[in-house]
Amino acid sequence: MEQAQNMGAYHVDLGHTFEGPMDLLVHLVKKNEIDIYDIPIALITRQYLEYLNFMKALNIDVAGDFLVMAATLAHIKSRMLLPGKQEEQEEAEDPRMEIVRPLAEYLQLKDAAQDLAGRPQLDRDVFVRAQSDGDASPREGEQDLMQVSLFELIDAFQKIIKQKSPKDFLNLTLDTISVKSRISQIADILEKRGSITFEELFDKEAGKSEIIVTFLAILEMVKSQVIRIMQHASSGIIRIFNG
Repeated sequence: MEQAQNMGAYHVDLGHTFEGPMDLLVHLVKKNEIDIYDIPIALITRQYLEYLNFMKALNIDVAGDFLVMAATLAHIKSRMLLPGKQEEQEEAEDPRMEIVRPLAEYLQLKDAAQDLAGRPQLDRDVFVRAQSDGDASPREGEQDLMQVSLFELIDAFQKIIKQKSPKDFLNLTLDTISVKSRISQIADILEKRGSITFEELFDKEAGKSEIIVTFLAILEMVKSQVIRIMQHASSGIIRIFNG
């Protein structure tokens, strides 16, 4: 990702807009289809660090709590690698419980929050605003859509990067477009179309620098809440809507 350094050192500060380190762990658990009470700590630590390195390569500011979690995972991994007598190992608590307990509690809180979000709320489900004939809201038919996490978005972006041929990334010079200009372009597209798929925003002829600029523009727009990113439960297609 050296090209990210050639983009005027543009930084994306996600603040509290996106998920935290626990959400990344949940994402990795689901992605690898593993039991949280039997976490392969070496695998999860490696993948966790890969996500952090990827975000840093894109000049995405990583909050301090992400680094604290990385240190915790590395510490647990080192404890599990320490040799010891079998009797001592059997009596000692599994080092992974240091992360399993808070992870289990976090999953319970997320489930409870989702349950509350699904209940009728005053002024949201009870009193519904009547739509005029001119309303072309992208929310119509969104019952099949799910919220997309930052890390699912990163996975989708990495797939696009991998589809590009190495020859597409040669001889990169100065950027032909800034992040702010790309934000304006995406806003114009959504103003005309209402929604667009994630992949459609990445021109097949675009170089790596332009692809990265587009991704950073998307993150900035999500942070500013001017767009919403959803995924079709059945097809897995990620779609971007006006906020």
